[in-house]
Amino acid sequence: MNYLICLYKVVADKAPYVSIEEIARKVSIGSTRFGHPSFYSAKDIKLENFTIKHDEQITFNSVEEVHGMMAVNCVVVRNNQSFSFTLPLSQEGEFYECEDDQIYTLKEIAEWKIPKGRNRIVKLSTTLHTWDSSSPLPENFDGCLILMPVYEVQAVMKFRKDIIHILSDLDVEVKDVTDHYDISSFLQPLSLEDIFETTSKEFPMVAQIMEGPSGNQKPYDLLSTGKEIVIYKKYQAARILASEMRSDSSKRHYLIPMSYKGKFKRRPREFPTAYDLEIVRNEKEHLHVVATKAFTSPHKELFSVSVGDQFLVQQCQTSEVLYEGGKKLIDVLACEQILSDSYKKVLLPMYMEGGFVEVVHDKKQYHLSEICKEFHLPFNVKVSVRDLSIEKDVLAAAPGLQFEEEITDSYLLISSASSPVESWEIPVYRLNMLVHLLSKDVQTMAPPVTRTTVEEVSEEEYYMLRRYENLTLHPPPRPPKKPTTAPPPTFAVPKSWERTYMGELTPVD
Repeated sequence: MNYLICLYKVVADKAPYVSIEEIARKVSIGSTRFGHPSFYSAKDIKLENFTIKHDEQITFNSVEEVHGMMAVNCVVVRNNQSFSFTLPLSQEGEFYECEDDQIYTLKEIAEWKIPKGRNRIVKLSTTLHTWDSSSPLPENFDGCLILMPVYEVQAVMKFRKDIIHILSDLDVEVKDVTDHYDISSFLQPLSLEDIFETTSKEFPMVAQIMEGPSGNQKPYDLLSTGKEIVIYKKYQAARILASEMRSDSSKRHYLIPMSYKGKFKRRPREFPTAYDLEIVRNEKEHLHVVATKAFTSPHKELFSVSVGDQFLVQQCQTSEVLYEGGKKLIDVLACEQILSDSYKKVLLPMYMEGGFVEVVHDKKQYHLSEICKEFHLPFNVKVSVRDLSIEKDVLAAAPGLQFEEEITDSYLLISSASSPVESWEIPVYRLNMLVHLLSKDVQTMAPPVTRTTVEEVSEEEYYMLRRYENLTLHPPPRPPKKPTTAPPPTFAVPKSWERTYMGELTPVD
């Protein structure tokens, strides 16, 4: 399904569930944001010291044993306060799925959002790639789809080291012979997520690759099927998510490690509102901008902007303006307009929908760490000195880069077992491969020098990194021109995808 990179909204299932046990059995409940489904009861549910009102949204977080009984840990939110409680699996009633306003990829829906034994209706929300002849959907299609997954079983054989893929609809007879075989004699396939979940004291370990990454996911020959690797440790590492500054749709996206040794020069930034100017304002230097769009102020106390006006941004403050016959305080941005031979103090409304381009006077060359420390992201740069430790520095060829945000992700440090000359950082949740352990009893060894790698990410991966990154790293949303509306929903970072499915798409009439 990689050729159809679209995003979908899930349509709530209209068929009720008759018990909490049925929900727990058919719906994926887990530790990631995908595993927190929400339901409501058609009737009030009275607990010992708590009553769940009918039609009240109940979020299911996990399934655990509580006082010898299996139960679901739940949460309801009332008046911005969360109330936690448990519901036993034996709880009967009439439960309906709540509407879900978030958006998902097909992969996410197939792995987490299709209840066992039920189909799933989705609505096409947006398309990340332009339509072409390979798309299974008609051009400009804007209706609904019924997703009917075709499951695949992955298996290992006793005397083979590769993975066997078995379609679940094969007409074969299956006999359980577990009691007649020693399960430990079979190889145990482990994903990178499985390896990452082991305790730190179990590292380093030696493993053999049973199934390497496919297609363009194979960054090194080291990860070919059958190769042996040493896995030294697991950790969280920071990356800068960057995109090429191009006007066409072929821009590339990169994750740049903090170990990148190249240098950068600043490039002008663009700002759509006065509020954006306040966000990036730096006390160490005056932000110098040129207006690219005219703006007529609705208040005589505030400045009207013409294309070409130049300003030095100073600070945010409040100002009193006449509004509907009275006086009102609003947030404004104090600036100095640059005239031919003088400066003029002006006030710009913070909500101003104009356009500004930065004038860069700074000729200094910066390392990546310096930019992250001294400036607010997003930040525009161009490579001025490439990283000589990288055989082919792809960043040096880019016409310009926008550093968008800092991403924290999970990595494993590995090297070749036969010739450990260099070590590599491999992403846990963006690399699909299976290994089996050859030995955990490895003498403690220091990893060889780590090679710096700039990771190019696909458009789908880029979108997901932007979508799920913790929004506390971002500036607050811009104030709108008109009265404030509800903010967009926030998302959490996804953990792992533990199953592989293939899907069929069927349009809904």
